[in-house]
Amino acid sequence: MKAIVLVGGEGTRLRPLTETVPKPLLPLLDRPFLHHVLDHLAEHGVHEVVASSSYLEKTFGPFLEERLGDPRVTWITEDRPLGTGGAIVNALEHVDETFLVLNGDILTDLDLTGMVEFHRSRGATATIAVHRVADARPFGLVATDRDDRVLEFREKPIELGPGDINAGTYVLEPDAMAGWDGGRMISIEREIYPKLIADGRPVFGFGSDAYWIDLGTPEKYLQVHFDLLDGKVAGRDVPAPFVAPSAAIDPRASLGRHAVIGSGAQVRAEARVEDSVAHAGAVVGPGARVLESVLGPGTVVGAGAWLERCVLGEGAMVEDGARLTDARVSGPAAGAEAADIPSDRRKPD
Repeated sequence: MKAIVLVGGEGTRLRPLTETVPKPLLPLLDRPFLHHVLDHLAEHGVHEVVASSSYLEKTFGPFLEERLGDPRVTWITEDRPLGTGGAIVNALEHVDETFLVLNGDILTDLDLTGMVEFHRSRGATATIAVHRVADARPFGLVATDRDDRVLEFREKPIELGPGDINAGTYVLEPDAMAGWDGGRMISIEREIYPKLIADGRPVFGFGSDAYWIDLGTPEKYLQVHFDLLDGKVAGRDVPAPFVAPSAAIDPRASLGRHAVIGSGAQVRAEARVEDSVAHAGAVVGPGARVLESVLGPGTVVGAGAWLERCVLGEGAMVEDGARLTDARVSGPAAGAEAADIPSDRRKPD
């Protein structure tokens, strides 16, 4: 089985982290997030994935070179943002039967095999994974009948309350996308699905109690790490705190249970890191405090500095003794070039 993974988002709410690293390539623990998405697909028998992005496209090159085994990733050049629907249409020539679509910035332990079986048993043209949330205000709602057939997509509710939302995983038949022109921005929620429903095509919602989170904000990015450390994601056994083998923690430093220290990172004497993620090569200086923060790759937190609810971009530096709260600090690496996409993975659009 094949899948299309949507990795084209710019991750604006995660800046400055995403000024140099696309959201799907941000580390989850000590591996790019997209590895976790692809591993989940492989567990459910997916052998080939098609992906594309016009945002920081060259940064995907090293990832594709290091990715081994199932599923193989075929890269399609995307000259401009195409939206969820446009990206699928753009990749359609590479799928010839029932296929999966996943967002590359969502962590879930959803039973993809069960979802495909559900799709086929209903004779569906499209099946949408739906997730029940306690507060549906940030999301559009998916309305279904008692047989799980999707009736409509509704706008974000104004009042606080639960609801079923689009969880960003789909099973599609190739003809679900028929008639749409490639090369332009298309929304699958606002254009493609409403047309399928209006045409009487069978569109179903697949509900489950699977774990689901979109890492689109610093708060959610931290939360997905905390959930892994707390054992809330099926099939993942992660020690808490998490320290990469090549990280260096001074014996006089201290880490909270929800600390994640990436490859080559250092936490020096008398420093304290709590409820935070330090990317590869980050340095927390002596006596510093890092609380509810994300330290991008190669960042340096000076001696005695205090950070709370901060996000540091790649290479950012915080002076000795500085106190920062709710700050976002860009680093000098913003806009740097990266390696190209390997030629054996690249396909023309």
